[in-house]
Amino acid sequence: MKNYDEFTESLMLRHFSSLQEKEKRHYAAIEAQKLGHGGRKYISDLFGISEYRIRTGIQELENPALLADIPQGKQRRVGGGRKKRRSTS
Repeated sequence: MKNYDEFTESLMLRHFSSLQEKEKRHYAAIEAQKLGHGGRKYISDLFGISEYRIRTGIQELENPALLADIPQGKQRRVGGGRKKRRSTS
């Protein structure tokens, strides 16, 4: 597996930090796919994200039906994300 040089990594990190959640998953997935074997681990370590998040991005890109489940203008499917805290009063 080929690693990127420091300059390229810094550009990638700068770009990654400016993306929305869904775009981050897809960008990380594309970069991991380009690298091939070991790419998920390398990109996971570089961006500080889980390999599960990269796998989710790959699945969304490979299966348009999964991507269609995400409402327009939203980052996650319905029911995704952290649940609201219940009031104990």
